[in-house]
Amino acid sequence: MRHDYVAIQEDSLLLIVDLQTSMLKAISGWDQVAKRTGQLIQAAKLLNIPILLTEQYAKGLGGTHPDIVNAIGHPRVFAKEHFSACLEPDFVPWVQSFGKQKIVVAGTEAHVCVLQTSLDLIQAGFQVHLTADAVASRLKENRDIAVSQLRQAGAVVTSAEIVIFEWAKRSNTDEFRAVLPIVK
Repeated sequence: MRHDYVAIQEDSLLLIVDLQTSMLKAISGWDQVAKRTGQLIQAAKLLNIPILLTEQYAKGLGGTHPDIVNAIGHPRVFAKEHFSACLEPDFVPWVQSFGKQKIVVAGTEAHVCVLQTSLDLIQAGFQVHLTADAVASRLKENRDIAVSQLRQAGAVVTSAEIVIFEWAKRSNTDEFRAVLPIVK
């Protein structure tokens, strides 16, 4: 039996929110967010965990950063105009179609699209696992407040490495040996 706060591999989905090139220019330390998100992507791919992307008004802000797209290969992208992806009519049914309850969230900006989407996912009955080291905002204070607000709202605040080890479950397996270099 596992604690409910564990991101179980079989019940997880990775959601990457708005890691778009034009937005990242304004975010200091975005390279750290990209690194942690890249680790999550590599582990998710090895462990057959679905990966979804959102893009905020791509017509004006451009697409997802090429490094993220290349790491995924053929990403599933959901275009949105609302800050909360959940306010787009097809988003929640799309997420539900994967049959996963634990939504691991990374992306930008923590205090806008990540916050609003995560709050609405919680409201829709999902358990959000916010990877605090894989989210950012232009101002660190806004990021920190968003993380705190999501914790108060019931999100599991975690890190990329914690999630990866939760997904792996145990050592001395081929899956673990494949995942271990990702976090080293």
